[in-house]
Amino acid sequence: MKLARYYWLLSLLILPIGPSFAGGELVLQQVTDNVYAVVGELGNRSPENLGNNATFGFVVTADGVVLIDSGGTYRGAQQIEQLIGQVTDKPVVRVINTGGQDHRWLGNGYFKQRGADIVASEQAVADQRRRSRDQFILLSNLVGNAGVAGTDAVYADHSFADEFLFDLGATRFEIRHSGPAHTPGDSYVWLPQHKIMFSGDIVYVERMLGVGPQSNSKSWIEAFAAMAAYRPLHLVPGHGHSTTLAQATKDTLDYLVFLRSAVAEFMGRGGDISDIGSLDQSSFHYLLNHETLAGRNAQQVFAEMEWE
Repeated sequence: MKLARYYWLLSLLILPIGPSFAGGELVLQQVTDNVYAVVGELGNRSPENLGNNATFGFVVTADGVVLIDSGGTYRGAQQIEQLIGQVTDKPVVRVINTGGQDHRWLGNGYFKQRGADIVASEQAVADQRRRSRDQFILLSNLVGNAGVAGTDAVYADHSFADEFLFDLGATRFEIRHSGPAHTPGDSYVWLPQHKIMFSGDIVYVERMLGVGPQSNSKSWIEAFAAMAAYRPLHLVPGHGHSTTLAQATKDTLDYLVFLRSAVAEFMGRGGDISDIGSLDQSSFHYLLNHETLAGRNAQQVFAEMEWE
């Protein structure tokens, strides 16, 4: 139960071209020419979704496919590859892990076996190493041993401190780590030619974000601001459908700012952490999963702010 509490997580201009969410299936969405989002369920990991309860993405270039996040399991990675195959027969030649959460990297082994190289921030790799055992335990409980079969902890071939820039097939990729957010190593991927941002877990839309023991809510706000400064025309979030910066701001930044302000006010009145669950978060009840996450988020931010 303690592990489950720690690791339970958790557009208008997009053309859907794939299956629906029924049965845990992924949704394939075209963002613009050669750029796609792969949208998973907004709820928890399950045997049906194979741990792919997040949003991923890929870019088709003349020299192969760049995949943003590899899925939550070996079989989950295979499911992502099958969707890529609906668009192109080019192989995945590079995988970018945008963070340390299981669905950002535990599919690495599948793509590594097929010749892809893997990139992640140094902090993401450190977080993956630190939490991999607990992530496997949780996945086994939620996805089942059959769903986890074949999954191994495979880490990045290339890691970086602050940024990693490269060109592939005349497409420019700029990966930057601006500080901890949902996880310590969260990065965003900017495509300057397309004005498209892949935010990883810096952005949640449609569902409530999760503040966990590995999160830093104060730095998360700063990382969001660094990402938003690019003013993307399209934004592919870590959870939810591809969207606009305005929607990302409403569902993620506004909630984080509200939560920290409300917790600070509660603490200023002498409130105790045992009562923080009573904090009024009704203005964000439109976000899915708020029933299970709102109270936990408040508790975690309270604990975090006690030490700031």
